[in-house]
Amino acid sequence: MIVETDGLTKRYGSQTVLAGLDLKVTEGSVLALLGPNGAGKTTAIRILSTLTRPDGGTARIAGFDVVREAAKVRGVISLTGQYAAVDEEQTGRENLVMIARLRRFTRPASRARAAELLARFDLVDAADRRVRTYSGGMRRRLDLAMSLVAQPRLLFLDEPTTGLDPMSRTTMWDAIGELVREGVTIFLTTQYLEEADRLADRIVVLHNGDVVADGTADALKNQVGGTRIDLDFATALEAGRAEALLGGVRTESRLSVPSDGSATHLHRVLDDLLAAGVRAERVSTHRPTLDDVFTGLTTPAVAA
Repeated sequence: MIVETDGLTKRYGSQTVLAGLDLKVTEGSVLALLGPNGAGKTTAIRILSTLTRPDGGTARIAGFDVVREAAKVRGVISLTGQYAAVDEEQTGRENLVMIARLRRFTRPASRARAAELLARFDLVDAADRRVRTYSGGMRRRLDLAMSLVAQPRLLFLDEPTTGLDPMSRTTMWDAIGELVREGVTIFLTTQYLEEADRLADRIVVLHNGDVVADGTADALKNQVGGTRIDLDFATALEAGRAEALLGGVRTESRLSVPSDGSATHLHRVLDDLLAAGVRAERVSTHRPTLDDVFTGLTTPAVAA
């Protein structure tokens, strides 16, 4: 395991931000940490990247304790925060060379690494322009490139596509996917559920500092129920006749019937309705999404 935490806690005054976080992340995988604002996502990353000390519990990165062996931890990680940490008065190339020199690369090696990353992130044409002239997507690509100068084993991405347009977000997703194929472990926080669904091997949902769900995207979706068939009828009376025939849950003129997701089951439902002389106005199938998971796990129940 490249990341291991045991009972990790963090408090700010009377507020508990992390309440005993237990995590294990396999090297070469993508873990997505989801949760509403204030759930503890950024705090977890700050602790794991040695920027904040925990109040309790332990955390190890590549076998190194994040408190007692912080320097060794920093040797195997990199962090891309919520906002691009670039020097706007320098060019893209100068930003990359600066990071390489801080990482103790020689001058020739720094220039070579900068050129390699500029090409990789499609920034060659803008390499010698000041970063203040870059678009938001270009800044984020440069920020990610800067995080990769020293070729980390573990990359923390704290909401890396916040504020990007759909095309820039897709470009970032492609870049992240390429890193994973090269063996880099990605620890990702995001509020974009589509992002987690596309990128993550495993998803952990935090709420009020606690883990409320942990598993693959498919496993979490199955927690909120399987596929259903939604049938809309012209009247509530017709929906009632269908309910008596098929079971399910009716709301006014709509009936939702549990399904195994197969075409065979859908055809059987429609054939049963036809045989009974009941006509549906509209038929659709619905499989749970991560939105359903997120809403179900983080929305407080309303008292009756």
